[in-house]
Amino acid sequence: MTNYEFLLTDSLEKVLPDRRPQALAPGVPVLLKNQRWSFQLAYSCQNDDFGETPTTFCLRCTGAAKAALSLYQVELVPCDYPCHGTWDEDYLTTRPGLLPDLLRPAGWDETFKAVPAQWRSLWLTLDASLLEPGRAALELELADPEGRSLAAFSLEVQILEQALPPQTLLQTQWFHADCLADYYRVPVFSEEHWRILDNFMASAAEHGINMLLTPVFTPPLDTARGGERTTVQLVDVTFADGQWSFGFDRLRRWVNMARSHGITEIEVAHLFTQWGAEFAPKIMVQTSNGLEKRFGWHTPAVGGEYTRFLRAFLPALKQELDDLAGLDHVWFHISDEPHDKEKATYAAAKATVADLLAGCHVIDALSSYDIYQEGIVEKPVVCNDQIQTFVDHGVTGLWTYYCTVQAVAVPNRFMAMPSARNRIMGALLYQYDLEGFLHWGFNFYNSQRSVRHIDPFRVTDAGEAFPSGDAFLVYPGPDGTAWGSIRGEVLKEALQDLRLLRLCESRIGRSRTKELLRTVGGEMCFTKYPRDKAFFSKLWTAVLALEEVCGVPENK
Repeated sequence: MTNYEFLLTDSLEKVLPDRRPQALAPGVPVLLKNQRWSFQLAYSCQNDDFGETPTTFCLRCTGAAKAALSLYQVELVPCDYPCHGTWDEDYLTTRPGLLPDLLRPAGWDETFKAVPAQWRSLWLTLDASLLEPGRAALELELADPEGRSLAAFSLEVQILEQALPPQTLLQTQWFHADCLADYYRVPVFSEEHWRILDNFMASAAEHGINMLLTPVFTPPLDTARGGERTTVQLVDVTFADGQWSFGFDRLRRWVNMARSHGITEIEVAHLFTQWGAEFAPKIMVQTSNGLEKRFGWHTPAVGGEYTRFLRAFLPALKQELDDLAGLDHVWFHISDEPHDKEKATYAAAKATVADLLAGCHVIDALSSYDIYQEGIVEKPVVCNDQIQTFVDHGVTGLWTYYCTVQAVAVPNRFMAMPSARNRIMGALLYQYDLEGFLHWGFNFYNSQRSVRHIDPFRVTDAGEAFPSGDAFLVYPGPDGTAWGSIRGEVLKEALQDLRLLRLCESRIGRSRTKELLRTVGGEMCFTKYPRDKAFFSKLWTAVLALEEVCGVPENK
């Protein structure tokens, strides 16, 4: 005999196999007309006949709101490396095991299996833009294989006329074109590769990514010194009779594809190698001897042929990108994350292209205020555990990022962290009035330093290098589409929080909006913020209760 148990829970509850989840708070969700709202159906069962009796069930859904509903099965993935050797108390676990993360697209006609003595969940997302303003009902019924009802839930949502404003935050999460060719084992820039790239660009845009890392040549990122990643070079480079020439056909296709998904900002791959800017990136060049690796780890960054190459290449690239997207929508990098011991080589590399990039957007990740103060990096993307120093010194127009190092006190997206620690970024981005957010891994499917390729369904930590969840946000589905994650859905919710606060600001001003945020969440900074997931529902209730925002009374 099988005894089932079902309950509804919210999107911030990570349904762990060995813990009973917290039930969804009562009440009618009030949604803005372009808002996404997610919840989960958690389930468990008890079965004492060693598998002779089925533990499967079906989900039936009716009601007007079904037309706006998407269904996913939350799957457990390996988390061999949940955290570094130093952690804080705000982790769900610090032990290796299996954690819920992968969202596998599911159909309404599917049969799902409950595992005895474990909690699992289905993920449901409602897109309010697909419904008319007003109230919409949703009925969920669970049935056994014979069709007998096991449980039922009735929900209702209220859709408002008011919409969230467009996202103004600039966001890039580095898009690794080589990892897609490697995982799917397709030739680089074959038609199949372009189809997959198109799918993953669409997913990136759905995650609020509006700036795309663009491999004009293979990005010199997370590559072991002397090693190399699969060549993904959009620009054809030819050297003949002492002259450089360039072909931009693939770059044009890339930019136009990105723009078709609403991605407006083009982020040119770093001009020099990571961690010190000492060498040139890998660049394949057509010569009289055929295609050869003309630049790479064997090429000094400064003072030689690479400097001469850049002086020919960058003006041509800028003109092409200006024609394609407008140069104001193009962003350049020198080298990623220079530290004190590397500032001299970074500064030297930057000096070789300073005049060529004058007036252009040039940004780089940075953790040292001293380097910024020296003027070596003019537009810093500051890690969120160091940004307070920059803010205290009055630096404006700041960006922030987090990665594997930001593991204590500050927000991050590691699988072993509660979802509230991921989502709080939206409120903090508003609190600090930040211009942009950067993350290094939208779909990095290599081990650390790209020594080998990995299967992200089995390896979620870049080979026990980074806490699980740092290296990628989406999974490569078998059909060449990007499969989502809990962390990605929570990111979308964080961006909605930011847009809600921008809406509030447009109606009552920034000062009053910050005061409202402080009333709901207390004094906030990147190391001090609400840890209770109830903060988010309180924030939305407080904003929507303001007559100036949309005239909706507080939901009782």
